[in-house]
Amino acid sequence: MSSPAIISLEDVSFCYGERDERALDDVSLKIFPGEFVGVTGPSGAGKSTLAAVLSGAVPHHYRGSLYGAAIVDGHDTCEVSLTDIARTVGSVTQDIDAQMVASVVEDELLFGLENFGVPHDQIEGRLSGALETVGISELRDREIATLSGGQKQKVAVAAILALRPRVLVLDEPTAALDPASSKLIFQTLSQLNRTEGITVVVIEQKVALLSEFCGRVLVMDGGRLALDGTPREVFAHGSELRRMGVDSPRVARVSNSLAEHGVIEPGPPCLSVEEAEALIRGLLAGRGKKSPVVTSRSARDDALGDAPSHASPHAPAPRRAEEAAPPVVDLRDVSFAYPGSGDGVSHVNLAFRPGELVGVVGQNGAGKTTLTKLLNGLLRPASGEVRIAGIDTRAVPVSRIAAHVATLFQNPDRQLCKDTVLDEVAFGLELQGVDGEGARRRAAAAIERFGLPAGESPFSLSRGQRQMVALASVVVMEPQVVLLDEPTSGLDYRECMTVMETVREMAERGCAVIMVCHDMEVVSDFAERVVVMAGGRVLADGRAAEVFSRPEVMEAASIEAPQVAQLSRALALSSSEKFAGISQVSGIVDLVEEMVRP
Repeated sequence: MSSPAIISLEDVSFCYGERDERALDDVSLKIFPGEFVGVTGPSGAGKSTLAAVLSGAVPHHYRGSLYGAAIVDGHDTCEVSLTDIARTVGSVTQDIDAQMVASVVEDELLFGLENFGVPHDQIEGRLSGALETVGISELRDREIATLSGGQKQKVAVAAILALRPRVLVLDEPTAALDPASSKLIFQTLSQLNRTEGITVVVIEQKVALLSEFCGRVLVMDGGRLALDGTPREVFAHGSELRRMGVDSPRVARVSNSLAEHGVIEPGPPCLSVEEAEALIRGLLAGRGKKSPVVTSRSARDDALGDAPSHASPHAPAPRRAEEAAPPVVDLRDVSFAYPGSGDGVSHVNLAFRPGELVGVVGQNGAGKTTLTKLLNGLLRPASGEVRIAGIDTRAVPVSRIAAHVATLFQNPDRQLCKDTVLDEVAFGLELQGVDGEGARRRAAAAIERFGLPAGESPFSLSRGQRQMVALASVVVMEPQVVLLDEPTSGLDYRECMTVMETVREMAERGCAVIMVCHDMEVVSDFAERVVVMAGGRVLADGRAAEVFSRPEVMEAASIEAPQVAQLSRALALSSSEKFAGISQVSGIVDLVEEMVRP
């Protein structure tokens, strides 16, 4: 690029506090004006620290040892104030609640505008424009405490956009957002990048979004910059990424796997459903009618992508027959509305049986979290009936319901309270009356399962590790029902697989697992049943593959079907009905191989 870098890191290393371990290790990097850069990598790779260096939070906010030089708009960040840096770089951090300074949405945006001395005649235009840009104009007068996690995320982004910085640095801005809202955020960032020339650096685990919107992708690993290139260049390294614990878009897995199996020549991967559909349609041209009927398909390891063939541990499989068993959770015509708001649920009828793993999906504000609170007794229905293990939740205290239901909340910090991981995981057992030695023994086994440090404080761990501590605290209780509110939020790919394998095992042991999740790929991989919600109502309830194949339901719920579901539907329409209903990468690859090699 001809213009000088707007941000330049020169051999930057950083250690927090008095630690010797480097969170960043000799990173050299240039960000040029007008770039749209995505950053991904496993937990603990240094992504958030990188964001802190780019935004000036290191060295001005975090204590530690900084080596090398970070230059923002020609100024060394050590030699100018954080306020000066903030006029060039606006940042959205991972902890949204810690970033909020006001109690009302409008005041949150006004705070920055007034502190930056924006002329009064410009404030209204900037404020309303930023709210409209992220689609939350109707929340302008709402109390921030009444907003969902996803809505708060949008407020934080709007507050930064209103300041019109030259560079935006965002640390996982879509972690709490539904697929439609996540895409809206990236579309908004892309528009600002194209029309306003704002440079964007976004840390993100949703690799499909990075591949679609970013011109450049950085992969961090162990505090170092492991890969730097275009999305096609980076996601061509599927095996290397997998070893790091980084996901690849499902369509990239399809093309990488086809190349690995010799069906196509090695080359840049597909990055969109349209590209993958065109590639496979071209392969099958003139061959589909001659292909033998496929009566069975081998199961390959989908969850780890283009890996060697072996039994897949992640494809949802029919569980042992439990339909005759009485529901452990039963909602009958349940309605609830929050005071002063139209949000809630309306006339919900659902039943969940032992051994089921059910994904509950829908856009932010659809009523999903309200549903979980009705199930664990934190809310009582205004009308209708909720029964847990035969108990009417209106008739018993929350402690009685908690004996049957364990909940993993969206924010793990809200359910952590002990000084060590071991004490934290044992705490719930002790509340149930398990003796101290027995509780600690069971807790130690759960901690080992998750690879967690038993003697460390939960609050000293990464966001992903804190989520795993909270889940271990749930798993060790061996409840009849587990409610998971965004269990994979903030996790890297390896942690996500560890969490979801554990969840799947709980269902196999007879626990009813109800999982609210915005990651449609995770839902597709693990949930055999999907409940779709919108506006507080249930739009659809059925087997995952069937629900995801209904575009009218996806559109009504403002969610996007997983890439493989979209690809299988497109191929069923353009090439062969045999592709209909396939929900795994392995299914697509196996069928293509059989059809091109009859």
